[in-house]
Amino acid sequence: MLRLHGFAVSNYYNMVKLALLEKGMPFEEATVYASRDEAFLAISPRGKVPVLQCEVGYISETSAILEYVESLGQGPALLPGGAFEQARVRELAKHIELYIELPARACYAQAFFGMQVDAAILAKSREELLAGVDSLKRLGRFAPYVAGDSLTLADLYFLYSIDLAAGVAHKLFEIDLLADLPQARALLERFAGNPNVQRIAVDKDAAMGPFMAHMQARFKG
Repeated sequence: MLRLHGFAVSNYYNMVKLALLEKGMPFEEATVYASRDEAFLAISPRGKVPVLQCEVGYISETSAILEYVESLGQGPALLPGGAFEQARVRELAKHIELYIELPARACYAQAFFGMQVDAAILAKSREELLAGVDSLKRLGRFAPYVAGDSLTLADLYFLYSIDLAAGVAHKLFEIDLLADLPQARALLERFAGNPNVQRIAVDKDAAMGPFMAHMQARFKG
């Protein structure tokens, strides 16, 4: 039995969780927050979530976990056939992670936790978010999924990055990040009707209170 370590508010955790659910792979969940405790560092060298526990050991880093899950060959494939098409999916996923998720993440403290982020970081993030959405507009096919007519790994990054990035852009920069990308809005609406996405959203809502209490204790500490 696979065991997924992390917490239901984490977008990277939810990327892996959706992959497992879509593939119909049985797994258990173990709630743990990012930590520098030695016990956790033993399974996640950078102290980050998620971590996937499998029969022979632990795998950290979302991209590595998703590739491992895909390699097991169970359930619907999240990579298309053919080396070129697979590379295109990975390209999209990397663009979303590096140029949308990470710039938005630099602003999470101010957007979601009431802390102050340096003005230079905010300016850089704004610039990178706009450029990142532009690259997604150029690369994405949205037919109806990000890479084409079927769900792929790129959609997992899209679904659990673009909403947070849009929230950051709206709260901090008064920008509608998806104003020129209606296909992205349509895909988000499509995902809203997915039972597995709905389950993850319910779990996230239930976990939000404990997570916020954890973050407040961390900031006070």
